[in-house]
Amino acid sequence: MKKTLSLLLIFTLLLGLLAACTPEEQQESTHLNDNSASNDTDTTADESNDAAPPVDVNFSQTDEAMFTERDGNAEYDESSAVIINLNGNSASATSDSVKISASAVTLTEEATYIISGELNDGMIIVNAPDTAKLQLVLNGVNITSKTSAALYVLEADKVFVTLAESADNTLANGGSFSAIDDNNIDAALFSKQDLTLNGHGSLTVTSPAGHGIVCKDDLVIAGGNYVINSAFHGVDANDSVRIANTTLNIDAGKDAIHAENSDDAAKGFVYISSGDINAEAEGDCISASSYLQIEGGNINLLAGGGSENGTKEHSDSFGGFMGGGGRPGDFRKQNTQTTTSEEDSTSMKGLKSANILLISDGNITINSADDALHADVSLVINGGNFTLASGDDAIHAEDTLTITAGSIDISESYEGLEALHIDIQGGEICLVASDDGLNAAGGTDASGTTGGRDGMFAGGKPGGMGNPGGMSANSNGSIKISGGTLYIKSSGDGMDANGTLEISGGHITVIGPTQGDTATLDYDKTAVITGGTFIGTGSTMMAQTFSDSSQGVIAIRANNQAAGTEIILKDTKGNTLISHTPELDFAVVILSSPEIIKGETYSLSIGSASAEFEAR
Repeated sequence: MKKTLSLLLIFTLLLGLLAACTPEEQQESTHLNDNSASNDTDTTADESNDAAPPVDVNFSQTDEAMFTERDGNAEYDESSAVIINLNGNSASATSDSVKISASAVTLTEEATYIISGELNDGMIIVNAPDTAKLQLVLNGVNITSKTSAALYVLEADKVFVTLAESADNTLANGGSFSAIDDNNIDAALFSKQDLTLNGHGSLTVTSPAGHGIVCKDDLVIAGGNYVINSAFHGVDANDSVRIANTTLNIDAGKDAIHAENSDDAAKGFVYISSGDINAEAEGDCISASSYLQIEGGNINLLAGGGSENGTKEHSDSFGGFMGGGGRPGDFRKQNTQTTTSEEDSTSMKGLKSANILLISDGNITINSADDALHADVSLVINGGNFTLASGDDAIHAEDTLTITAGSIDISESYEGLEALHIDIQGGEICLVASDDGLNAAGGTDASGTTGGRDGMFAGGKPGGMGNPGGMSANSNGSIKISGGTLYIKSSGDGMDANGTLEISGGHITVIGPTQGDTATLDYDKTAVITGGTFIGTGSTMMAQTFSDSSQGVIAIRANNQAAGTEIILKDTKGNTLISHTPELDFAVVILSSPEIIKGETYSLSIGSASAEFEAR
């Protein structure tokens, strides 16, 4: 009994002594936090597609708008089809619509063409009227063009390439490209017109000196199994890439899937409805200059060699990583050559959009040197299962990040979620960050100088470094949490709002930070909690609590506590309201929930010590 009483007295005394910083601590805290603020605002966007206008965050396309009925229809009538047999260095056909000159086979009319056999150094060329729709059925095709595209669509209205049931097909470039007309052919499969790939067979595309598949119009991949190995982009389109019911395996020296249109901001988009996509890229795995929308599918991406190659800085700081050479047998260029829309760095993101990135469903696994998910304007997650590891931000939007549902597991990141405005309405989020867990960065700020730090701890009255409230007119970022479950383990600030923080629902747990100019909560102007449960632990140096709330808050400082020390909060009847065991060391505890009422007294136990506190 005497031992217990002694512990209680020591614990209570420590709480009182640590209620405010000494003047020396205040000066040190201010200095360190100003440096932190300057780092937080260094979040420049990729310079590619800077002129693209914003897209409404409520924007959403559908399968009905993206795919025609024929896109997914792999049927064909063999009895009426033109048969083409490839014979090494020559070919034969059953129709005059096929023009054969040595090993160059040109299709000139609308028809269904069934092609089989091998060309050692030749190509299939589509040069038909601009109203013609052609179907090319690849039924065991192996075509290599040493100096051009194995399949070249020059003129037609639209071409459907159908992979015949169980057929294995190969299209390859031999390692160089020489001009055969005014077009810059730079892919093993090159199309100037609308192109649809479908069917139930397989296609291997190999391009050791260029892109895998290039379409200068709309590219639809609506069936089949594809393996693409390319020195540059695996799949590249001007207007759009639309994917459904497809298996894609891509190894690319630049972007795995790339859509970009510099003339029309509404074009250059990627839409993924379903299928399996496995991609490894030295650049971005999936990149769109307009918008990127994912409605489902299983997506597994490795960008830039993964998180271990991240610099822990913003994405434009990468350089020199690719100089060590590639894996044996790959065709990727071992250099840091940028895409045409980037000036002096290689972007190595998982999913990247120059406008909106919208994800509604799917199983998405990303390991990236740069941001795992990135949008130059807005990023919306309405569902899906995410497993993310990033050398920079796991999820980043330059303007607004909205999460309404989904399961998000971030095992490694520099900052977990970053945007000017973060709006979390639902979902389950578990993240680990070497810097901030959540960061709302907006303009130049003086984070923490008068933002409520040390003002209300251990039942003390506002004081110390100043009353809660901000001083930086440029701090216009915001974090809003109205639902969902968040578990944040961060070495930097748990939640850093360069502006305002508002919690009205959800269940939030913040573990860390343990030392330095960091805090469980960091905000410039106000931090308000009106609902939900908040459990936060961390270090004392730059500690802040909520500046205002309509529900009770318990915010105390304790002596340094070891990881695994249990925290229990009980009401006067002995009912346990909160029980929590932090997995990192801590010296600050912040608790709030709807069961905690302002002005009422509660018993707080930390390990074997306990004391009573009035909720503020």
